[in-house]
Amino acid sequence: MTSPDNVPATVGTEVPGSPAGVAEIAEASTRVLAEVRTAVVGMPTLDLALATILAGGHLLLEDVPGTGKTLAARSLATALALDFARVQCTPDLLPSDITGAMIYSPGDAEFEFRAGPVFTNLLLADEINRTPPKTQSALLEAMAERQVTVEGTTRRLPTPFHVVATSNPVEHEGTYPLPEAQLDRFLARVAVGYLDVAAESEILHRRLARRAEAAPVRPVLAPGELHRLQEGLELVSVDADVVRYCVDLVAATRTARGVEVGASPRGSQALLLLARAVAAMAGRDYATPEDVKAVAVPALAHRLVLTAQAWAGGVSPERVVAEILTTVPTPAAVPARSGHA
Repeated sequence: MTSPDNVPATVGTEVPGSPAGVAEIAEASTRVLAEVRTAVVGMPTLDLALATILAGGHLLLEDVPGTGKTLAARSLATALALDFARVQCTPDLLPSDITGAMIYSPGDAEFEFRAGPVFTNLLLADEINRTPPKTQSALLEAMAERQVTVEGTTRRLPTPFHVVATSNPVEHEGTYPLPEAQLDRFLARVAVGYLDVAAESEILHRRLARRAEAAPVRPVLAPGELHRLQEGLELVSVDADVVRYCVDLVAATRTARGVEVGASPRGSQALLLLARAVAAMAGRDYATPEDVKAVAVPALAHRLVLTAQAWAGGVSPERVVAEILTTVPTPAAVPARSGHA
C-alpha cells in the first residue's frame, strides 16, 4: 500500500520573506480586482469575496444561475495564482469524488491513493445544495481542518486552501439544505444579485469586441504571494472597543426577536477577520467600527436560525442583522494611527 503522504505536492508554494505591509496588501488587492473585473462586470461583491480569501476563509455565493458566480471564482483563482479545481455537485456525487479514494493498481498489485479535486488551492463547489448531506459532509473536515481522512488515513491539503461554493436559493426541487454546521464554516455568504442595465449592456459590448466566448484573466500575484498577504493581516490592529463591538453584535443575535439560534463565537471571529481584511484593502493598519458594520450581514446572517413564526412572517436573517446594527451602540471612531492594543 502506498504511503499516506502519496498525495499531490502542495500547490501553493510559500514565498519566503516577511509578511506584507498594509500598503502592499492594498496595492495588490487593487491590481487583483482590476484584473478580475476585465472578465467579471458589475459585481459589487467582488471586494468582499477577495476580503474573505485574504482573511483565510471560505465563501458561499448565493443567487440564481447566470449571475457570474462561477466566473468570479475562477477569475479570482487565476488572478491570485492559485491552483483551481471545480466540482459540479449533483445528487449522485459521492464523497470519494471529492476527497479521492484508494484504487487498486494491477501492475503493482497494491492499492494506491488517487487524490480528488479537493487537493487544490481554490475549490469551486458549484451548486453545493444539489449534493446529498453525506457528500456535503465530506467537505466539512476539509473546510474546518484543512485535511481529509480516507480509509482511516488523514492527509493534509495544500496551503492555502479555500472553498468557494455556489448555491441557488430559489430552486428547491432536487436540492438539500446545507446543515448549520457547514454553513457556519463559511466565513461569509453573499448574494450576487442582478446587474443594472448599464453593466449588463457592458457585458454584451465586451463579448462582441473580443469575438470569443472566454474572457481571459492573467495572474497578478506571484505563486505563493497570497500567503504573504494573508500573514500581513496579522499586522492590522484592532482597538479593544472594536473587539467588544464585535462581541456585542454577535451576542445580540442570540436574543434578537425571531431568532431561535444565534451566532456562535465563530461569528465574532468572522467579524474580526473580515474587518481586518477590509481595513488592509483600504490601506489602513487598524480596523474601525465601520469596517465591522460593512461585513456584519455577510458574516453573520447565514449563521442564524430563525423561528418558524419569523419565517412565516417573511423575516430574513439579513434583516435581523441589519436591525441589530441600528440598536447596538457603535463605539467612538478609532484614531487614524497605528499601534492600537
